Amino acid sequence: MIDTIRNITIIAHVDHGKTTLIDNLMKQSGTFRENENVEERVMDSGELEKERGITILAKPTSINWKGLRINIIDTPGHRDFAAEVERVLHMADGALLLIDSAEGVMPQTKFVLSKALKQGLKPIVVINKLDKQDQRANEVLDETFDLFVSLDANEEQLDFPVLYASGRSGWASKEIDGPRENLQPLLNLIIQHVQPSFFDKTKPFAMLSTLLYADSFLGRSLVGRIAQGTAKANQQIKAIDLSGKKVDEGRLTKIFRYEGTKKVPIEQGEAGDIVIIAGLEKANVADTICDLEITDPINATPIDPPTMSITITVNSSPLAGTEGKKLTSTQIRDRLILEAENNVGINFEENENKDAFIISGRGELMLEILLTQMRREGFEMTVSPPKVLIKKDNQGNKLEPIEEITMDLDEEFSSRIIDSMNRRKGKLIDLKDTGKNKKRLIFHAPTRGLMGYTSRFLTLTKGTGVINRIFHSYGEYTGDMEGRRNGALISMENGKAVAFAIFNLQARGEMFVTHNDPVYEGMIVGLSSKSGDLEINVLKGKKLTNMRTQGTDENVVLTPVRKMSIAEQLSMLNTDEALEITPKSCRLRKLILDPHERKRQSRARAS
Repeated sequence: MIDTIRNITIIAHVDHGKTTLIDNLMKQSGTFRENENVEERVMDSGELEKERGITILAKPTSINWKGLRINIIDTPGHRDFAAEVERVLHMADGALLLIDSAEGVMPQTKFVLSKALKQGLKPIVVINKLDKQDQRANEVLDETFDLFVSLDANEEQLDFPVLYASGRSGWASKEIDGPRENLQPLLNLIIQHVQPSFFDKTKPFAMLSTLLYADSFLGRSLVGRIAQGTAKANQQIKAIDLSGKKVDEGRLTKIFRYEGTKKVPIEQGEAGDIVIIAGLEKANVADTICDLEITDPINATPIDPPTMSITITVNSSPLAGTEGKKLTSTQIRDRLILEAENNVGINFEENENKDAFIISGRGELMLEILLTQMRREGFEMTVSPPKVLIKKDNQGNKLEPIEEITMDLDEEFSSRIIDSMNRRKGKLIDLKDTGKNKKRLIFHAPTRGLMGYTSRFLTLTKGTGVINRIFHSYGEYTGDMEGRRNGALISMENGKAVAFAIFNLQARGEMFVTHNDPVYEGMIVGLSSKSGDLEINVLKGKKLTNMRTQGTDENVVLTPVRKMSIAEQLSMLNTDEALEITPKSCRLRKLILDPHERKRQSRARAS
């Protein structure tokens, strides 16, 4: 038994305070110097993580407390990145389950806890954000116990210790009204409650690769917990997959260990410790990295399958190449293959000509994050409307992904939300009164009907509602879904949009372009207020004469253009449309730009 190390993961619903708690654990354990300038949410190191305030990649860190090393793994809270959580649980001996004292048990809490209980972990429950005015810690504790029971926790797991805390203020206490001084009660409880696993140092070296990082100096860096033996620099190692087949062989060039947020090189890694190793070029996540004499792989939990896919091709619009630097199908293909290798939640396929690439993932946010990252790297591409991945059962019946949606909203909005979910073929499962004129609605609805629904939900609840979605299961196919009711306003010319033309066309519907925006034939420049597409000319300027009369030349006032995320724009697309993404712009367009060719194709389909 390695009694000097504790490996623990922090699991929680999105925005319940995991990363902020780790910040204060590191500060109070002396990881940082007293005069060191430390930014907020130091574990969220990615650019998009900082911007959106969410954790996307699981990341380990390490702190020293009372002569022991505690390895802590920060995990994402959003359902789309659940593949990250599933893998890192293999590295942990225990789990901190964080629950918001006001929101209580949420869908992702249920998901991550079920995975942790299946691994045999005994969680410590931390009811966080106790400094909130609307905290209801006692009710939340009851909800948590009910959740453990519903997930078939055993007696040892049901006997979980509870702490009340505020990660932001940096204190934890055994009682709701107990002393609120520091986080030492939590650190002491981790050492007492988390039992280190048994590891044999005398056996040959083996570890399960759990996380993968691309390092510009070291190449492929694999992170995992050493399951047995010791890893020494320069020793010969190999990688075998889950079937026992050899994938790669090489020399262990470097070993690192986490100390705080830094990676520190070491000569030797011991069983039970979380390390980073370099030296293998082909080894991937879920492979066993081991000594040459080992033949049996370490078991890994299979990752839940993707539920949604998009097709990415080169940018074929007349404006291609004017904003981005990476334009070719080869560049796009190489980038997507790299993403599929680093992110186990994503699957990559291509057509025979290798010019159209299908990317499958867990949900809209995962795909949106990938497209946003590529956009920032200088890529231009055309993206198809998202499709849900349909399965068939043994009788040949179609099955589609069903999601569980939890909504917290004011009572006055509940009827319109129920109506909007009915149109999306959602079924109301539960309706609870959470007090203070608030309701919690739980629906089961097909993923197809929920694309882009978050923005619609926020509109219906005037920005006050909270929505959470999580994959529930594959269920019966619910039939055809109502698509976008409004037709598209399509540009009939190439050039730059003119304010005078847009002003006169505003009555036709909502415009997506403003004065001086580049447009081209076949580009969608707005949404019509009626069904059916309409071709319009947004380049038509005012005819100039030498006549001037009072009242005819007032300033043209344009309605501001709505800013839409990539996920919202993708959700608006019909099957004959696509989204052009460049580093500076996102433009909706028809797949076939030529209007005559579009008519020919529609006539051919009709006949």
